[in-house]
Amino acid sequence: MLKLDNHPSGRHFLHIPGPSPAPARVLRAISFQTIDHRGPEFGQLGLKLLADMQKIFKTKHPVIIYPSSGTGAWEAALVNTLSAGDHVLMYETGQFATLWQKLADRLGIKTEFLGKPGAEGWRYGVDAAMIEERLKADTSHQIKAVCVVHNETSTGVTSNIAAVRKAIDAAKHPALLMVDTISGLASADYRHDEWGVDVTVSGSQKGLMLPPGLGFNALSPKALEANKTAKLPKAFWAWDEILESNKTGYWPTTPSTNLLYGLHEALDMILTEGLDNVFARHQRLAKACRAAVEAWGLEVQCKDPAVYSPVLTGVVTPEGVDADKLRKLIHERYNLSLGTGLGKVKGKMFRVGHLGDCNELALLGALSGCEMGMKAFGIKLKGSGVVAAQDLLL
Repeated sequence: MLKLDNHPSGRHFLHIPGPSPAPARVLRAISFQTIDHRGPEFGQLGLKLLADMQKIFKTKHPVIIYPSSGTGAWEAALVNTLSAGDHVLMYETGQFATLWQKLADRLGIKTEFLGKPGAEGWRYGVDAAMIEERLKADTSHQIKAVCVVHNETSTGVTSNIAAVRKAIDAAKHPALLMVDTISGLASADYRHDEWGVDVTVSGSQKGLMLPPGLGFNALSPKALEANKTAKLPKAFWAWDEILESNKTGYWPTTPSTNLLYGLHEALDMILTEGLDNVFARHQRLAKACRAAVEAWGLEVQCKDPAVYSPVLTGVVTPEGVDADKLRKLIHERYNLSLGTGLGKVKGKMFRVGHLGDCNELALLGALSGCEMGMKAFGIKLKGSGVVAAQDLLL
């Protein structure tokens, strides 16, 4: 049974790759008294949130906000654009690409999964050339959509979405481009319009610094056109009714009013800092984290420096070391939560999140906990990762 009174002294260091720590001002906003979601004050809030989310996605087109997790937003992207039996090309970069593929299968979509074989394939980003080659072979245009993950949370790989769009265009293929940037949005550079994405999927609990509970779809005109002929069942997820209500700042169903308060506060924080500054901060912290891993004499899960994630760093543990037992020791001794290895890499790595409301001292605290924990676990380290990270952050 959970012991709710068993709280260690000091603050908990939450450094999983999401949910990320919610800033105090966001939590305070969420605690405000709930207002009438049909009243005039709410309409003003809704219009501002929808406009500000367009800035975050870098789009002039509609953004839909659901009271859901990112998984719900995955489903919404598919059911609003496709019909049963449609052929979809998906690319395996890790556990979350795999879960999206399984969800599509359950909806009655015919999925084809590209990717490099085995666990080694989980150390690289999307190979756009493979997508181009497959689309060129699809001369009858049976493939209706290409689905890829921007920032693969399970591995720490950020794929080149512009290259995927270029591959689709080079193949002269009409397939929709759908992208999951659940962990990338507001942490890694993302450009919905410029990169020619048709549906972008995201969630509230990562770079947006909120608790879980809000899902997002950013749309393109081509996606809206596909929506007119999509026949997969949808009611709650249906774009048409939501878009109609959103014109005046409302939703057709009950929205997550208090989470929307928090979103308003989080967006104010992000846009005041400036998206470019937010991205630069994440890159700086990620570089320091990788410097620590190198100083320890360990491997980063991502093998391609061109697609290192600014959101999280996957750390491969030495042969014979159970990463989950290591994580358990670190949590119990130092009140530090690290991300577990998932799927094909379970027990072989841990993940350090450095996203959202994170700064130099927060990262250094996490790295110190990792270093002490590995020493306590009996792992022989090459050198001090904490010192290496400090030197980079000076």
